[in-house]
Parts: sequence; structure tokens; C-alpha cells
Amino acid sequence: MKLTSEEAREILEKARLEVKEDKWIEHCICVGNTAGKIAKALNEKGYNVDIDKAMTLGYAHDIGKYNDKFHKHEISGYNYMKELGYDEEYCNICLTHSYLNNDITCTAGGVSDSKEIPFLTDFIKNHHYTIEEKLINLCDLMCPPGGKVFTIDKRLIDIIIRKGAHPNTQYHVIETYKLKEFFDNLLGYNLYDLFPEIKENL
Repeated sequence: MKLTSEEAREILEKARLEVKEDKWIEHCICVGNTAGKIAKALNEKGYNVDIDKAMTLGYAHDIGKYNDKFHKHEISGYNYMKELGYDEEYCNICLTHSYLNNDITCTAGGVSDSKEIPFLTDFIKNHHYTIEEKLINLCDLMCPPGGKVFTIDKRLIDIIIRKGAHPNTQYHVIETYKLKEFFDNLLGYNLYDLFPEIKENL
């Protein structure tokens, strides 16, 4: 079953009625809106990026937090979306959004023991990331809890302050900058230019 951005927003609003803390919902909305704006700009440059799908994946990526349990929300989100009957292309974002480079160690906040999550480890290693999924990787690293848009510099510092520095932190920071550069090169300009409000959030 297909999922639209409108339907994904409805799922978020349904979750909002059930959870104690909804900052992650504002984060998801921000990620979806930010991804949609960049996707539109990429289309204007001639790239075939599905704008509504980028927004949909952004809205849905953290839905695994629907039950107020944030630990292993990637797996719970994937399973939740499958239970709702959505196609794999929409469920997969729950797994991919936290991991760059097809590498389960390229993530923020430390690395889980891969032996505890063999399905996720194998999936990330072998999955072909679509451009929309890569866009969510980036936008997830631009939008803190609460709904604002940050530079990746400020967002990465925010994550380190809240979650601490870990042996993989330098690797993840370097790859985050490479990911932004990838999209900057596609656009032909600094993607921050799309978000004038970003200066107010410095």
C-alpha cells in the first residue's frame, strides 16, 4: 500500500494523541518539510526526486517512537509500518534514517552491538539508498527535536551535548559533511540558501 505525505501527517497526529512527549513529532514534521523544500529545488535543477515521497519519508522516519519507547525505534517503526500495510519503500525509512554509508557504525549517539540487531545490520549493509532516503539522512541531521532547522554544525553539537561523544563520532561527523556536500554539488549552491530562517537559529 502506498503512503502519501497527507496520510503520514495523519499517522503523526494520531500518535500525538497517545504519547507523553511530542517533540519528536515536531521533529518529523520539520524533517519532512525540509526534505520537501530541498527535493523541489533539486527538481528545478533537473533531478528526478519525488517531492511528496521525500516529505512522506521525513514525516514517517521516527514513527517507531509512537509508543514513547525510543530505544530501537528503527525496528519498532519498521514493524509498525508493515503492520499498517505500507509497502517496503515506506517502511524502510524507519531503518535507514539513522545510518550513513550503508554502515551501522556511521550513526549518532554511539553504536549498538551489531550482534543484538543482526537484521538491521544486514539490511543497512545491503540496502540501496534512494536519493529520497539520503535526503532524509541529511534532514534528520538538520532538524533538532522541536521543529527548527539548524546548520549541521549546530545540530551535531546538539547531539553530542545530549548523547555524548563516542568512538564513532568523528567518523559520523565527517560523513555528515560529505552528505551535505553531495547535495550542495547537485544544487550548485549551498543548500542553506533555501532556509533563510536558519540564521535565526544559529
